[in-house]
Amino acid sequence: MRGLFAIMGTALCLAAGTQAMAGEIKVGEINSYSALPAFTDPYKKGWQLALDEVNAAGGINGDTLVIISKDDGGKPGDALTAANELVAKEGVVMISGSFFSNVGMAVADFAKQKKVFYLAGEPLTDAMIWSKGNDYTFRLRPPNYVQAAMLAQEAAKLPAKRWATIAPNYEYGQSAVAVFKELLQKARPDVEFVGEQWPPQGKIDAGSVAQAIEAAKPDAILNVEFGADLVKLVREGTTRDLFKGRSVVSFLTGEPEYLDPLKTDTPEGWIVTGYPWYSVDTPAHKAFLDAYQKRYNDYPRLGSVVGYALVKSMAAILIKAKSTDTDALIAAAKGISVDTPFGPITYRAADHQSTLGAFIGKTALKDGKGVMVDFQYHSGNDFLPSEADAAKLRP
Repeated sequence: MRGLFAIMGTALCLAAGTQAMAGEIKVGEINSYSALPAFTDPYKKGWQLALDEVNAAGGINGDTLVIISKDDGGKPGDALTAANELVAKEGVVMISGSFFSNVGMAVADFAKQKKVFYLAGEPLTDAMIWSKGNDYTFRLRPPNYVQAAMLAQEAAKLPAKRWATIAPNYEYGQSAVAVFKELLQKARPDVEFVGEQWPPQGKIDAGSVAQAIEAAKPDAILNVEFGADLVKLVREGTTRDLFKGRSVVSFLTGEPEYLDPLKTDTPEGWIVTGYPWYSVDTPAHKAFLDAYQKRYNDYPRLGSVVGYALVKSMAAILIKAKSTDTDALIAAAKGISVDTPFGPITYRAADHQSTLGAFIGKTALKDGKGVMVDFQYHSGNDFLPSEADAAKLRP
């Protein structure tokens, strides 16, 4: 067993805000804090809240859960350096986190090579759990396939036949566009894709992109841009009337991290996935919302939910395993159920994907701010392939 009662090192360790108990279990956490603070800052608040709750409830079978957190700067190389330091120097029993899909894939490969348990939070590429899945990697958030299936189902109802796509040119964007195309054309064989734009992540030339898409004369647009690139695209596209008279289907745009910065520029009527925290009325979400607002005097973003559910998941796995041995953690994670702000989820044994779902709805302006309306929550179970089919997708 690795590090069951390891002594805390000199690296930044965040425990429950109380005196550390004699036994500590250390977990490594890596994310792109400096590269995308709009997501990772709320994400960190979410996992800190969950960490405090876990330790206040007795920790991991009486031991204190300690998280050692590192910033990868959005770079795969830096993530690998961090992962190696966490395992070799800090003696963590598992690694967790990641945002960008290319970074997450690098960490997943590290986990495979080093035989270390890896619980991914945010990377959305399908490859992580299917074509390049491995025994050591599990993932919390629904993959591109699930969100694309939700969006394609709605897109198929539109009269649009000519589509264009805009997506960041890296693993996440490429995966999202590919699966959306596949699913929409399966539902609507009459659909054709007449234009594609692949701006570099974080460096969109929104004017050139808008001009190129307009030249393709699409009836509808699929957008996969997020963050600052989304803001630039929306503002430039609106100025040029790119979205006028066209349907837009968009990954992630309803998440507060990306919707809030648009303010009065929020386009209305886009079909989006997101997180309408202000209107989710379930006991599980209300308990999370109350605890989050009480601690931070702020509202949660989707990152907050991801961070919170990630730590609740790792704690549940450790408690069930009653060991920090990697094989025991893998066995415990397969089929485990975890309570989250969105309700109970299960980590599927066949592909290690959780059944966490997503909200789909439309964008609207309310009191000068973008919101999601006409939304519905779908469990990952509603769209994931069966476990038998998913197992066939893995190496």
